[in-house]
Amino acid sequence: MAIKIVGVVGAGTIGRGVAQALAETGHRVLLVDVAQSQLQGAVRSIARSVHVFHALRPRSGEPGGVAAADIIDRIECSTDIALLGRADFVVENVTENRAVKQQLYRRLDEICRPEVVFAVNTSAIPIAHNASVTRRAERVVGMHFMNPVPLMPVVEVVRSAATAAETIAAARTLVSQMGKDCVVVADSAGFVTNRVMMLTVNEAIELVQEGVASIEDVDRLFRTCFGHKMGPLETADLIGLDTVLFSLEVLRDELGNAKFEPCRLLRWMVDNGQLGRKTGSGFHHYQQAARAQAGAASGRIE
Repeated sequence: MAIKIVGVVGAGTIGRGVAQALAETGHRVLLVDVAQSQLQGAVRSIARSVHVFHALRPRSGEPGGVAAADIIDRIECSTDIALLGRADFVVENVTENRAVKQQLYRRLDEICRPEVVFAVNTSAIPIAHNASVTRRAERVVGMHFMNPVPLMPVVEVVRSAATAAETIAAARTLVSQMGKDCVVVADSAGFVTNRVMMLTVNEAIELVQEGVASIEDVDRLFRTCFGHKMGPLETADLIGLDTVLFSLEVLRDELGNAKFEPCRLLRWMVDNGQLGRKTGSGFHHYQQAARAQAGAASGRIE
C-alpha cells in the first residue's frame, strides 16, 4: 500500500519534524495549524534544518546535499483543516491536552475519508482516549515520533485494544516509506519510552533539588557510565519541561501511582518559563536556540 499524501496536524517542533521527514522521503504533506505564524515559522525551520540534518546523515544518491526548496515544495501549509480531506493518512501532533485532542478527532472524523488512518502522536495520553470519540476506532493508532524526528531511526507504534491489524500494517508501511523502523507496543499511558524516561528525568531533577549532584554531573554520569548521547536533564530540555510536567501528570493520574508526582523544582521552572531549548533556558542554557527562535518570530533566518 502506497501512502502518497499525508496530513500533519500541528506545526510545532514535532509536527514540523514529521513534515520534514515525510517530504524528504517523497511524500506530499498537508501541514495544518490554527496559526499562520506557526506555519510560516515551520517552513523557515524546515528550510534551515534540512541542511543541518543532511550533514549528520547524508542520504545515498544525494552527494550534493538536499535541496531545501524541493522539500518545501512538497509541503502545503494551511489553517483550513478541511484540506485534510485529500489525505491518505493523518498524523496528529497538537498540544498535550486530552480535551483539545478529542475535539480535533471529532472534526477529523467528519472531514477525512472513512478508510483514512489517524495516527496519534502523544507523549503520554493513551490512544484509546482519542479513538473513542471517532467512528473509526479500529483505524486509530499511536505513532510516537521522537525529537529530532528526521534523525530518529525508530518510531514507537502503539496499538489500542480496538486497533485493527490492517491499521498496524498501514502504520508500518508509512514508517518504512520514511526510511525508519518501528516497535509495536500495547496501549498504556506513556507507552514504553516515556513511562521509563519521564520517571528517570523526574528522579534526576529530584537529585538536583536535594543537592546530591550538580546538573552537569548528573548528565555527565549518564553519558559516560551508560553511554547515553545525552543525560536526563539535557533530554528534558530537548523534550520541553512543560511537556515533561504534563506527561508526568498524565502518568500519575492514568496509572494511579504517586511515584510519577512531578518534582517541585520542575513545577517551579515551568511556572517561570524555563522550558528548555525552545525558550533558550532550562537546566542548561541555549543562547543559539533562543536567537534562532527570535529570528523566526521576526521573519529572519539565522
